[in-house]
Amino acid sequence: MESFIAYFSDMPTPHRTGLLVGGLTIFFLIEYAAPLFALNYNRTKHTLHNIFFTVTTVIVNFVMAFILVWSADWVVAKQFGIIQWAGFDFWGQLIVGLLLLDFLGAWLAHYVEHHVTWMWKFHSIHHTDQHVDTTTANRHHPGESVIRFLFTTMGVLLVGAPIWLVFVYQSLSLVLSQFNHSNIKMPKWLDDALVWIICTPNMHRVHHHYRQPYSDTNYGNIFSFWDRIFGTYVVVDNKKLVYGLDTHMDSKEADNIGFLLKIPFLPYRHMIEYKKEEKL
Repeated sequence: MESFIAYFSDMPTPHRTGLLVGGLTIFFLIEYAAPLFALNYNRTKHTLHNIFFTVTTVIVNFVMAFILVWSADWVVAKQFGIIQWAGFDFWGQLIVGLLLLDFLGAWLAHYVEHHVTWMWKFHSIHHTDQHVDTTTANRHHPGESVIRFLFTTMGVLLVGAPIWLVFVYQSLSLVLSQFNHSNIKMPKWLDDALVWIICTPNMHRVHHHYRQPYSDTNYGNIFSFWDRIFGTYVVVDNKKLVYGLDTHMDSKEADNIGFLLKIPFLPYRHMIEYKKEEKL
C-alpha cells in the first residue's frame, strides 16, 4: 500500500503520457481487428482532428495542474472533505474516494453540461463526431477542458482526496473513457458482465446518437451505476445508432476544427426531438 501511494503521489509524467498514448494505441488496433461499425471513413484525417483536441486538453490540464495539486495538499493538511472527516483507511479512501470523484468530476459534470445551455455549447463539440472511436474520448473544446477541470477540483475539495487518489482517479478515467468510446464489437456475455460495474462501449454509444433524448442518457465514465441510480440508463440496439449532432451534421462544420472552436460563441441551435416512429 505504501509503495502504491508513493507511486501515484509522484506519478512520473512519462508514465501518465504512456497511459494516454498506450491506451489510444491498444484500442485503436483492436478497432481494426474487431470493429462494431465498418471503418469506411478517412480515419487518418478523423484521428488528426481528435488528436488536436487531445493536445489542447493536455495543455489546459498542464497549465492548471498546480490548482489540483494545491487543493489535494490543502484537504489533507486541513483534514477537510468526506473521506478525511470519516477517517477512512487506505481501502476506504480508495473505494469511496473513487466513487465520489467519478460522480462529482465526471457524471455530474457531464449531466450539467447537457442541461446548462452555455456549457452545452462547449460540450457539443464532443458530440459532433460522426465516427465515434477511441480518439473521440479526448475530443473536447479547450473551454470544456476548463469546465471539467473545475468540476474535478470541486470533487477533490468535497471528497478530501489526497494527490495519490487524484492520480489514480485520473488514470482510470482516462483509460475507461478511451475504452467506452472505442468502436469495438464485444461479446454479449462479456459486456453483460462488465456493465454492472463499469461503462462499456455498448452502454455509452447511445449517448452519441445524433438526436435527443438518447444523447441525454448514459452519462457515466468509470462506473455505470450512477445512470441506474438517477434514471438516465437506457439499452438500445447499437446498430441503429446514428452518430453526430443533428444541429451540426454538415461535414463542413463537424469536420472543421476552426468552426468547432467557434461553436460556443455562435447563436445556440436547438436540437430536434425524435419522433415515435424513430424510436430505437
